[in-house]
Amino acid sequence: MERTNVVRIALIFALALWSNGPAHAAQITILVNQGALSGVRDLAAGFEKASGHKVVIDFVGVPEQAEKINSDAPGDVVVNFMPAFEDLIKRNKVVGSVVEFARAGNGVAVTAGAPKPDISTAAALKQALLNANSIASIPASATGAQLAGIYERLGITDEMKAKTKAQPAPKQVVEAVANGEAELAVFGLNVLIDPRLDIVGPFPAEVQREVVYAAGVAADSKEPEAAKAFLAYLMSPPATAVIKSKGMNPG
Repeated sequence: MERTNVVRIALIFALALWSNGPAHAAQITILVNQGALSGVRDLAAGFEKASGHKVVIDFVGVPEQAEKINSDAPGDVVVNFMPAFEDLIKRNKVVGSVVEFARAGNGVAVTAGAPKPDISTAAALKQALLNANSIASIPASATGAQLAGIYERLGITDEMKAKTKAQPAPKQVVEAVANGEAELAVFGLNVLIDPRLDIVGPFPAEVQREVVYAAGVAADSKEPEAAKAFLAYLMSPPATAVIKSKGMNPG
């Protein structure tokens, strides 16, 4: 996307400016939904080390995050799914350029040590899902909506409704499989990376869909320069390495 490339160049330039040291050490708060928590937590740690700024992460579910933003809760950076930012900018909740920093595809995981089904093709994935006794996921989420579309394409919508054990948050998707409540975890790969689970793999390319995570500066930020520096850091090589380690692709 041309606009993203322009923003990337501008932010890398900004990164070079602040990498010599901030004018003063600031504290910023990042409002993030739980789907992006694991990646943002490690990105924040790298940013603190590189910049000298302090980061506080305020993480909640998607509905709770929306409530906080709507009520102008204290925050400097908003991390959300990219489609949400059009409305946030329109309502002056986020200002300036928005950075698309990571993309997360869907995948499958099992309890550590359990046999891994074949999901290498759309047909194999369909059969693996049909063979599973139970599946942990979050139907009421952006990823859940994507999965519903994939199930429809595979012709297994009704079967998946019967098999799916709906969870309230990403952490519970992992817990459900780790404790044996569900056989498969089917969700964003970035959520499924956990030592108690083994990743079977990503969905095959012909049915794969991705959610795009983005970040912007909150309109009421008390430390807008430090917030912009965090956005710049998201485009840096160290941040790219963290994003890949979390099962995501750089934006």
